[in-house]
Amino acid sequence: MTDDSVKIVVETMGGQTPAFDFVSKCLAAGKHVVTSNKELVAEKGLELITLAKENNVNFMFEASVGGGIPIIRPLTFCLKANNIRSVNGILNGTTNFILTKMIRENMSFADALKIAQDNGYAEKDPTADVEGHDACRKICILSALAFGNHVYPKNVHCEGITKIALEDVATVAKIGASIKLIGTAEDRGNGKLYIVVSPAIVMADSQLNAVSDVFNAVLVNGDATDEVLFFGKGAGKLPTASAVVADALDCMEHDATRRPIFWGPEKPELIMDYQEIPNRYYIRLRGASKDAVNAAFAGADFLESDDVAFISNEITENEARAKVSAIDGAELCSLIRVARC
Repeated sequence: MTDDSVKIVVETMGGQTPAFDFVSKCLAAGKHVVTSNKELVAEKGLELITLAKENNVNFMFEASVGGGIPIIRPLTFCLKANNIRSVNGILNGTTNFILTKMIRENMSFADALKIAQDNGYAEKDPTADVEGHDACRKICILSALAFGNHVYPKNVHCEGITKIALEDVATVAKIGASIKLIGTAEDRGNGKLYIVVSPAIVMADSQLNAVSDVFNAVLVNGDATDEVLFFGKGAGKLPTASAVVADALDCMEHDATRRPIFWGPEKPELIMDYQEIPNRYYIRLRGASKDAVNAAFAGADFLESDDVAFISNEITENEARAKVSAIDGAELCSLIRVARC
């Protein structure tokens, strides 16, 4: 930090401590900083890009989302002429690998997780991946870039994949759909955002449906471009190194100027209540009749299942749960939102 011959610092230690203190001091000392640390950017990004601006240096973090997939630059520069409508992504390779095993090989979550750990795709403690925290940090970063205000992960509803049942994987596969862990950030108008991370039913006609194994994909919808897909390896030594080195080269080429990557603070009541956003839902009930479901959920699209499984018309989650509760003898086995992309 005190060596004037060092112009660019690369931070890949992960976590907030001691990374935040280290990066802050480097930026304050007039050094460009490149990081792959998604937790640091999601939690402290606003403070760090502000500090970088004050010292006319760059704080670059392409590798923090999507590994080797270029997404930070495209959102910042290439799609700048667009008003972004939404960002939807498969943002975690570990969970996508596990779900792919469950889909293709009828494998339980526990068995698929063990293989992911044996292959180095999952940590010994896989909580950050399988409970959705990793994907949540990434969608927060993408949301800040797309919509202009910082989003803290603690304010985003986050569900993992640990409760996904093989019955549901098999049921939706019969209509060509798949279950993926999806991070969604959507402009709802009037300065409000819908942001959620959860398992979602990805229908056959979605560009995200075929994304499998450890691959990631980000689908950006702009008012001029419509849908643009960014696809590739979302993790790994070489993909991550590719993004880190590219950022370092960018800093070298723009040593005297600052790249205009910036967003503002999170606004009060920026994020809407996810339970009050109309959505379609996949619902599987035990002990209910189709007639009773039809009476409660007009226009339900029934699927082939040993239980009563169906996809609802657009309804809020609160309304869906209330309707299920009103069906005599019905046991709610699964309620999974249908992806909005």
